[in-house]
Amino acid sequence: MLIAKGAGGPRIQEIIDLCRDLSVPVRFEPRDTLDRVSKGVPHQGVVAFGVAHAFVELSEVAEDAQLLVVLDGVEDPHNLGAIIRTAHAAGANAVIVPERRAAPLTETVERAAAGALEYLPVARVTNVTQALENLKQRGYWIYGLDERGTEPYDEVEYAEPTVIVLGGEGKGIHQGVQKHCDVLLKIPMAGQVSSLNVSVAAGVVLFELRRRLGNSKIP
Repeated sequence: MLIAKGAGGPRIQEIIDLCRDLSVPVRFEPRDTLDRVSKGVPHQGVVAFGVAHAFVELSEVAEDAQLLVVLDGVEDPHNLGAIIRTAHAAGANAVIVPERRAAPLTETVERAAAGALEYLPVARVTNVTQALENLKQRGYWIYGLDERGTEPYDEVEYAEPTVIVLGGEGKGIHQGVQKHCDVLLKIPMAGQVSSLNVSVAAGVVLFELRRRLGNSKIP
């Protein structure tokens, strides 16, 4: 929910209180920001964003999956959409995102996913580390991809069922999440830039994983 700075009154306060009760994030922005995102539609100082697709529960996707992709703080909707598209093309069963530090499933994500959201479920969890522990208890092996990783992604022996964890733009995987990974992977870089865009890195690793495990192992 975006609310124009300086907007007030009982109706605005009622909206803010409802958002807090329902854990809906609220941001106070300059009025011209709301003018821009509403594309000229009168907004009276308030603009709300809804999702283009509904999230599912972790339990709905973890039971019989062979490959899951967990995103730790991917906040750019174009990156999220591109990762969903790539994950579906590589045979992943679902993408998992946190409630916070994650882009919502907006129309921008839907467009970037190029139709993949119709086929690939996206689960939302309260806490990534707790979700990883849940998956470990279900027998999953957790592989985190980070520029600080120690194992080249194309030399590791992957075990199934598999979870690939990808970090957010610029920050990588948070330290607390790293501790819950069985293996930290890296993509060796030939140039002077230390890392790839997260959606590009997702494609590199997921298709290597598909090649290793074989098309028959991943649906």
